Amino acid sequence: MVDWFILAVISLVSAGLAVQWLLPRRRHRGDNFGLSSPTSLFDAVFLFDDQRLISHSDMALEGFEEVRSWHDLRRLLQRDFPTFPKTPDCIRQEGNLIIPAIDCTVERDVMCEWIDGIVRVQLRENSICPATIHREANDPIRLAMERAPYPVWLLDEHDTVRWCNAAYISLVRKVRGQDTDLTAPLFPGSEEDARLGGKTRVSISSDGSEIKLWFDLTRVHHPEGHLCYAVDINAIVDAETAQRKFVQTMTKTFAQLSIGLAIFDRNRQLALFNPALIDLTTLPPDFLSCRPSLSSFFDRLRDQHMMPEPKNYRSWRSQMNDLLEAAEDGNYQETWSLHSGSVYSVSGRPHPDGAVAFLFEDITAEITLTRRFRSEMDLMQSVLDKLADAVAVFGDDGTLAFTNYAYQNLWGDSGDSGFDADSVLDVTRNWQELCTASPVFGEIREFVGMRDNRAEWSAELRMRNGASLECTICPVQNGATIIRFATEDKTVLQPKLHQISA
Repeated sequence: MVDWFILAVISLVSAGLAVQWLLPRRRHRGDNFGLSSPTSLFDAVFLFDDQRLISHSDMALEGFEEVRSWHDLRRLLQRDFPTFPKTPDCIRQEGNLIIPAIDCTVERDVMCEWIDGIVRVQLRENSICPATIHREANDPIRLAMERAPYPVWLLDEHDTVRWCNAAYISLVRKVRGQDTDLTAPLFPGSEEDARLGGKTRVSISSDGSEIKLWFDLTRVHHPEGHLCYAVDINAIVDAETAQRKFVQTMTKTFAQLSIGLAIFDRNRQLALFNPALIDLTTLPPDFLSCRPSLSSFFDRLRDQHMMPEPKNYRSWRSQMNDLLEAAEDGNYQETWSLHSGSVYSVSGRPHPDGAVAFLFEDITAEITLTRRFRSEMDLMQSVLDKLADAVAVFGDDGTLAFTNYAYQNLWGDSGDSGFDADSVLDVTRNWQELCTASPVFGEIREFVGMRDNRAEWSAELRMRNGASLECTICPVQNGATIIRFATEDKTVLQPKLHQISA
């Protein structure tokens, strides 16, 4: 009986010494060990027999007064250490287990040990743990993930964040504030995206702000749930928005143009057109909206008689290929005269990235005006040629503008004007060669150059062949001058026989 009593005493003493050895040494009670305080000295020890707390260090009393079981401790640690085990059974299987904090920017972890049926849980600072430093140095994959420049996080089957890197933590605090629950997912849940491994464009916004942050979100399967990656694409979204606004602005601008515009992309399909193209070509809008090819576009123009009818369709096809090559070089320019009487100016212009733009402009009014002006000029020339007197018209710049047939016969002028019109100085010098000396030629030069105080006057000239000319100088509007030469001998103003035969 005495032996049994002695053995019981020895067992109690041994257990007390074991507990004393498992617990850390007492520290000053003024230290703060609360988990929520970022300045806490994270150092406390708990001893569990299965689910029941059997002892703890004095430091655990600071903020953990209600801990009575494993469940109580897990409830307090779950926010900062979401991978803390639900029961001590896994520690018995593993022997030792280190649970890192979800916030990888802080150097804290929880170490769990299995010692002869007792589970020892120690809250500690990583910076004072050489084993942890050595473990991180030998784990480059984890180190690379934690320091990745884009957010990476792990979601469990309940869409709770189990782990995240520093970039994710920085983003969460930027959006939700500094004191936030990191286990609550920042991005939409996995059920909203059935395509695992594919990119999904998502946006998030700060509380109370309408500014959206855009990311390309990728989810891949993981044994514990889903591993997620987010890539910042705000620059891409801003560029797309600017491009879309630019296209809208250009579209509105093109809509106001009277020139028909058809832009074909590098695949030779219609990419952009304006309403003026529909008005000029009478092509149906639904046909243009279906993005026809370049050949289909011109085939439809030909069918609707909106381009000159080719004599040979096969050669016309070859001409269309030449047209495309010319447009790519920026050299295509043609005038189409249609059966309806309209005249179109069609030009091809190269665009970046292999695109080609065709411009259709209705120049019927311009061509009509030009033809009318040319007809009036021909009529005026015919009238001048019927006059018996030689007539020369000088413009306001002092150059010879018009002459009639009698003038050309008198002064031996062919009537063909080159690129540079004859000046009044050149013309009067020619007159001087065929006439006797007279001061009238100088006075004519001065009068043509004058702008004010001009009145009609006359003078007499004598040619070297003896013919007498009456020269009349008449000012007209806009600074022009008409000079008329008349003679009583009409044979002087008539063409010679050799000139007619020529």
